[in-house]
Amino acid sequence: MVPRPSPVEDVARVRAAFREFVENDRELPFPASGETWKRFVRFAACAAQDLSVARLAEGHADALAILAEARNDAPRRGAAYGVWAARTADGGTTVKPVPGGWELVGRKTFCSGAGMVDRALVTADAPDGYRLFDVATDEPAVTRDPDTWQAVGMAGSASDTVTFERAFIPDACAVGGPGFYTERPGFWYGAAGVASCWYGGAIGLVDGVVRGLGPDPGEHALADLGRAVTLVAAMRDVLHNAAGTIDADPADKRGLARGNALAARQMVHDGCLEVLARTSAAAGARPLCHDRAQGRRAADLFVYLAQHHGGADAAELGRLVLGGWSWS
Repeated sequence: MVPRPSPVEDVARVRAAFREFVENDRELPFPASGETWKRFVRFAACAAQDLSVARLAEGHADALAILAEARNDAPRRGAAYGVWAARTADGGTTVKPVPGGWELVGRKTFCSGAGMVDRALVTADAPDGYRLFDVATDEPAVTRDPDTWQAVGMAGSASDTVTFERAFIPDACAVGGPGFYTERPGFWYGAAGVASCWYGGAIGLVDGVVRGLGPDPGEHALADLGRAVTLVAAMRDVLHNAAGTIDADPADKRGLARGNALAARQMVHDGCLEVLARTSAAAGARPLCHDRAQGRRAADLFVYLAQHHGGADAAELGRLVLGGWSWS
């Protein structure tokens, strides 16, 4: 019997694949560059293989796009980046100006790639608004708590809680001004990019079922497989359209980016949940229990989809429609 890999081995596997992505995908197109669909396809292909790796790859690529959008010279050549932007009700992270820079304090949850990335774009509340900073993760004042990430799904992403104990950030590593991170069009282009990872996870699940079904799977299994494939095809078309819309209006002069991203994410999110159900019905419990790769795909996708804000995002889209967003 093949022994089950330990969580440490899972993280080591993801780390190696992530580093390979960082080295080999330096020419990945930026969003709104005219090749956004190519970017989404690369994320999806990565996610079809391993969603934890795709989570880190998408974060790294998003960080580089953000820095380029801010015309910031801070990115270190060859450095692996993350984007740590989760907000919590208890305050999270704050900064205050000090001579020559800023002082960052607090705790940040869901820091994907903690212990793997060299630098991270970290959000924090400042006296003048919500800000973004380029932070070196090997500073003594930056510590992670690996015991905080107890997830089974997305275990390899090592999304630990990180504490900042009066970490000094030079002025040159302040990325944009107050509000820059959430108010730029690229925020929504990145949000659509996350959906391409969910879509890739659905592809991986369907591929796993196809490989595992026997020569005569039965009509019910074939029907569930057909429905799953239909959903994946619909997701592909929605994301392809979203990429074309982004490239057609890079600066979001029409003000449609937010609604377009929310709509694409909602459709892909809901489609992926249905794919989880259909692939489980088609293949039964056996591959989820006896095939570690397929079981991990299902658990990873379910946890990754929880990043979606569910009803809150759907309600926001409804408000945009009532406010005049052109959805047809």
